[in-house]
Amino acid sequence: MSQLYNKIIELRKEINQHNYNYYVLDNPTISDTEFDFKLKELESLETEYKKENPEMDDSFFSYSPTQRVGGETNKAFKQVEHKYKMLSLANTYSIEEIKDFVKRAEESLDLNQELEWVCELKYDGVAISLNYKNGKLVQALTRGNGIVGDDITDNIKTIRTIPLELFGNDYPDEFEIRGEVIFPHKAFEEFNAQKIAQGEEPLANPRNAASGSIKLLNPKETAKRKLDCFLYFLLTENNPELNSLTHYQRLQKAKTWGFNIPSFMAICSKMEDIESFIDYWDKERFNLGFDIDGIVIKLNNIQLWDRLGSTAKSPRWATAYKFKAQRKETKLLSIEYQVGRTGIITPVANFEPILLGGTIVKRASLHNADIIEKLDIHTNDYLYVEKGGEIIPKIIGVNIEKRELGAKKIEYITNCPECNTPLIREDSEAGHYCPNYNHCPVQILGRFEHFASKKAMNIDTLGGERIKYLLDHKLINDFADIYTLKEEDLIGIGSIDESKKTTIQEKGATNLIQAIEDSKNIPFERVLYGLGIRYVGEVVAKKLAKHYKNIDGLINSNFLELTQVDEIGDKIAQSIIDYFSNQENLSLIQKLKSKGLKFEIEETFLSNSLEGLSFVVSGTFEGYSREALKKTIEDNSGKVLSGVSAKVDYLVAGDKMGPEKKRKAEKLGVKIISEQEFNSMING
Repeated sequence: MSQLYNKIIELRKEINQHNYNYYVLDNPTISDTEFDFKLKELESLETEYKKENPEMDDSFFSYSPTQRVGGETNKAFKQVEHKYKMLSLANTYSIEEIKDFVKRAEESLDLNQELEWVCELKYDGVAISLNYKNGKLVQALTRGNGIVGDDITDNIKTIRTIPLELFGNDYPDEFEIRGEVIFPHKAFEEFNAQKIAQGEEPLANPRNAASGSIKLLNPKETAKRKLDCFLYFLLTENNPELNSLTHYQRLQKAKTWGFNIPSFMAICSKMEDIESFIDYWDKERFNLGFDIDGIVIKLNNIQLWDRLGSTAKSPRWATAYKFKAQRKETKLLSIEYQVGRTGIITPVANFEPILLGGTIVKRASLHNADIIEKLDIHTNDYLYVEKGGEIIPKIIGVNIEKRELGAKKIEYITNCPECNTPLIREDSEAGHYCPNYNHCPVQILGRFEHFASKKAMNIDTLGGERIKYLLDHKLINDFADIYTLKEEDLIGIGSIDESKKTTIQEKGATNLIQAIEDSKNIPFERVLYGLGIRYVGEVVAKKLAKHYKNIDGLINSNFLELTQVDEIGDKIAQSIIDYFSNQENLSLIQKLKSKGLKFEIEETFLSNSLEGLSFVVSGTFEGYSREALKKTIEDNSGKVLSGVSAKVDYLVAGDKMGPEKKRKAEKLGVKIISEQEFNSMING
């Protein structure tokens, strides 16, 4: 190799070491100025080398420290299947539950000795998996649904505590390591200060901000946020040396390769030690420079993990202890009543702002009249507020001792706050709703927003402000009117609030008209969902579309027929009957038909080999992801059910299938088949 090449390699190693010393060990050995000078020198050398060797593969540059500032903008995130399923941990909320967890493990293993456990902090961030080959980071994925995640490699490369190249030479040729991306408090506060100075809304909290940051389309924007990452789980195969180590030893080994392995962990062999670790960090968590929401407890002996196995969702060799939610007291200012798109009324309490779980909270849902009655809320009461799961603020009680003399009990409203229509509450319902479905302004706006949303008609850029403008100026009265809009109708329209700068220009009008035209290709099940029928969500709409094939079959169905459809109960059936009993709704559907929207399902079956058969899928498979297997069943005219029942013909069993599903299938006489047997059914 050339002298220039060798100089680049040596300088990269030196910079990587300094980067590790600074960001992971918190022990810099050179000044920031010296570090920046070395980085600029490397950039210059790489530029020179690229000019001399234009044929050089781009991968030579992709692992360089110079790439941490972020590369080109991503147009989309590719979905990739995890090599090892990313299970989530089961949660426990008391020491007694931890004791039961430990006892179950001891009894299952029956080793006549106390087990060794590793206690770690439960970081409140975003789970990721990192894949390395030959000592280089090749891919980073989000958890996604545990089976398939988003490829966020470009964004992850901007996090300086994640090594692009590893130290040493004793790492496996190929392995995966998992951890949590977090937004440290200091970096979060600095970033928010910049946003406020620029007149922008600050980010809500570090956890949500970390989640959003790793999914930004421009890696350069991710780089600005100074995210961090702790690694806590190493996975590899066919490596005798690593396979003989404990979980704790594996992590210490990974630390020598350059990974940011947390020091906040302890090996515990007695329940008293586990309790002490939990008690200590329950108090000390507020002194950390990042958020945690509990403790993770893992069996240290990796050799025993397979013996304990996993449920469909969680391993049996690890669990999470969740800290009790932080609670604070604040004064009630008012209660407002919000109207949803289906008419449901939601009471919301406004109170004096409080700092709770790292964010400013000033309002929380009261859900319905029963909750208000149960809490016995009066005007100007002092409320106890906590964050459910450290995320959603929840009112859990009232400080009666601070109640003012003469305070009036809160009486639930009787009329819609938007259109003054008397509210209705069904005997089987917890909430009140406004029955003025077609004429209540807020319901109309909400339904239009729902209709245009990504999961329904996906009319890009037709958001709430623009819809409100169109409604207020009588340019649209129902969904069908969207399809009569012309570019000249749209140019110049925007928000009622001119400061929001949402006025549509000529190009924007052209794009919106094209998005409206493209929405005519949306399949029937999403059009049905977009209509906004009460209780008909995405899943129900899909089941109805597949069962009835077209809108006319659904319209002409009766209550009894509807309840025979899989997962359609009395409440949903009655809502559908009520919707299609309304002449305005029937007229709207006819108008939408005339505009070219799809009101019948387009059958694309590959074969009829599974016609009339119902399947449940459980476990992991070699040739399919679970979603791909379900789609294959449907593509071959079969039916996929969510749970084992007498209606099921076959349970397709993969590796580590749910034991409860297996027991139930055996009890009901449902035939259990392997992936190979399933393939034989569709291939003949």
